[in-house]
Order: sequence, then C-alpha cells, then structure tokens
Amino acid sequence: MLKMKTFARVALWPLLAFTTFMALSPQPPAMPIDHFGDKFTHMTAFAVLTLVARIGYPGTSPLRVLERMALFGALIEVFQAIPELHRDCDWHDWVADMVATSAVLVIHGLLAKRLGLLPKR
Repeated sequence: MLKMKTFARVALWPLLAFTTFMALSPQPPAMPIDHFGDKFTHMTAFAVLTLVARIGYPGTSPLRVLERMALFGALIEVFQAIPELHRDCDWHDWVADMVATSAVLVIHGLLAKRLGLLPKR
C-alpha cells in the first residue's frame, strides 16, 4: 500500500493539471460546487492543492509552498487575461487563492505540531 506522502506526491500533479484546465478552458465543465460561487471554487481548489502539497512534501517550508501557490494563482490570472480564452482576470480571485492557501498552511502547521507530525531536521 502506498504511503500517504507518496500518494500525495502522485496526486498533486494531476490536481495541478486539472486546476489549470478548469481555469483556462473557455467552457469548463460544470462542477457540483459551482452554485457556491467563483471565489468558493477558487478557495476550494487552492485549499486542496496546498494540503496535498504539504502532505506530499512535508520538508518544504510553508513559506515556499505559499510562494509557489501565489505564483501559480497569479499565472492563472495572467493567462485568463488572454481574450481568446473568454475568461475574466480578477485579482480578487488571486486574493481568494492566497487566503485559502494561508489558512490551510496555518491549520496544517498547528495540527502537525500538535500531533507530532513535523518532519525531522
């Protein structure tokens, strides 16, 4: 059976690809959470990506994860400005991404510390 860390590492890349596809498709397929709104969708995606990244790469600094998620979110917004994609570039979406990422990093850090799951240095 795969360890959780290995599973998360394998899962992260398809999740990033799926997020990119959904963000950049001119007509993305409908999702069950769409009725909660665009910001909720953004926050859910980045919360999941951040949690999977922290589980898969526990030795990576939380600030590095925040940096990478910030870059990923910013790139999505920049690419959504391409007129042919018929998407909306909105910096508020990036802020929602960063709020979700930061919240997951804080919660994960507190739980990992409390449960003794922090990586050995």
